[in-house]
Formats: sequence, structure tokens, C-alpha cells
Amino acid sequence: MKYKKITETPSNYDHLEDMATATILQSMNNEDQKVALAVAQVIPQITELVDALAERFDKGGRLFYIGAGTSGRLGILDASEIPPTFGMPYDRVIGLIAGGDTAIRKAVENAEDDEGQAWLDLKKYDVGENDVIVGIAASGTTPYVIGGLKAAKEHGLLTAGVTNNPGSPLAVVADIPIEVNVGPEFVTGSTRMKSGTSQKLVLNMITTALMIKIGRVKGNKMVNMQLTNTKLVDRGTRYLVEGLGIAYDQAEKLLKKHGSVKKALDAEKL
Repeated sequence: MKYKKITETPSNYDHLEDMATATILQSMNNEDQKVALAVAQVIPQITELVDALAERFDKGGRLFYIGAGTSGRLGILDASEIPPTFGMPYDRVIGLIAGGDTAIRKAVENAEDDEGQAWLDLKKYDVGENDVIVGIAASGTTPYVIGGLKAAKEHGLLTAGVTNNPGSPLAVVADIPIEVNVGPEFVTGSTRMKSGTSQKLVLNMITTALMIKIGRVKGNKMVNMQLTNTKLVDRGTRYLVEGLGIAYDQAEKLLKKHGSVKKALDAEKL
């Protein structure tokens, strides 16, 4: 299969080492401004994925991210933020990276080249028909990710692929391809830059929209957030002050009594 590997095309800039610091930063910012516009082009595909996820979550389904390197780390980052932000159990959005947990901090040699490992990693979670597998790979060629999606499809699971190379093998194999064309990187081939930024935006959209759809947000508030520090207790208290029209001290007592903003709101509005 032939396609243009945009992530490997030469940068729009050259002689970077000769640039003044301000010029380097301004040039990077010029490129970064293109990212959100590229993401805007794939909102229809993200919409399809979110709606499919919401339907499956209502049946107990889960979201799995699989990736390698930067892409894998971004999936793990997004998954790890769902429980504290939305009060979801840790086993509903799960990030897997080629090479295992060691690869979160250190590169694991050749881990991404094993086409069969992702499915072995997924099988440990007893994946089933209501689960959705989202592969993330800027290049769209990572064997770990492609192999995982192929196996998932063979077992009847819905798959999606987030990539920065339209027409790549990942885009072809995924049921829902999300192809974000951000153009060449500022440093040629360094997909931790614009490609990685675009992936973070897409993952933010997927899980935030999903959490809204399944009722983990009320109005515009994170009413199910975990109250794990003073800042979040204060935030939750202020939500109750606004939602119930009561004094701060009273709201704080209610929050500590019920343990979450949503439970306090539900109890007081009965």
C-alpha cells in the first residue's frame, strides 16, 4: 500500500540551530496553531466514536487505548485522569503501552514491533463485545497497535484509530479512522510535537464528551470528581454554594457528609 507519510516530510523550517531563541519559539507556535484546525476536520469521526462508546458504556463496556512511545503515554495519561475528574472506576478507561509500565518512563527496545503483544495485553482484561479498542499511532504503522486492532476486530470488538497519516495501515484497519493531518513537524519527524498535541486534543474530546453523555457532568460542573485534596474540596463546596444557594460553611458540611457534589445535590433537592 502506498501513501504519503506526512509525519516524515521535511519541516517547513531549516537551519534551526542558527535561529534566535525567540524565533524558534515563535516558529513552533506558528505550527501549533495549525493543530486545532486539523482536529476540527475530524469531529464527525470523533462524534461517531463517542456515540458508539456511550451506547456500550451503558451496557458495562470499557474503553481501551493501545499505543507505543508518546502515543501510548498519552493514552495512559488520558485514562488515568478519568477517575479523579469524573469519579469513574479505574477499570472503565484503560491505557496500555507497548513494553508495559516500564515504557511509560523509559523506551523499551523493539516493544512496538511485536504485532501479537497488544492482543495478549488486552486478553488479560477479558475483553468482550461491549469494549472498544482505540489504537493511537502518529505514523499509523506501529505493529503493536495495528496487530491489536486486527485481533480485536476478529473477536467482534469495535475499533478506532487515531493517526496523523491519512491512508496509513492503521487508518485502513480501524472501524473508525480518526486521521488528523497536522502537516510536517517543526523538527522533522518528531511526532511528540504537533502530532502528539493533536492526539491529546482528540483524547480529551473522546473521554470528556463520553463522560458528559453518560451523566458524569451536571450543567458544566465535575460533580462526580474525587475529593482528594483541599483544592478539590473547596471547588466542590463552591459548586454546592452555587447550586443550592447556601452559605459556604453549610455547603462544606454537606459535601463532607455526602462525599460528592452529586450526592449532596441529589440529597438536598429531594
